[in-house]
Amino acid sequence: SRNMRKNGVPADIMTIDCLKSGKRIIVVLHDQDPEQVSYQFSYKDQDPAGEFSSLANADLSEAVFYEWIKTYFTPANE
Repeated sequence: SRNMRKNGVPADIMTIDCLKSGKRIIVVLHDQDPEQVSYQFSYKDQDPAGEFSSLANADLSEAVFYEWIKTYFTPANE
């Protein structure tokens, strides 16, 4: 999404949404700290909470994304 840049925030954001549950994973890469990625598990219909977790950019991989999606989007009883 380029909306943050249009609003003057020097960052790139990516959202991964689960249409069935309404859950959302937000991933933010800030220009001033490109070695870190901020992320938050939230909901599409809610504004993000103020607190984001951080992960070293070098540690972010396809396997991490897959695990986040699998863990957060899959209902607990499955």
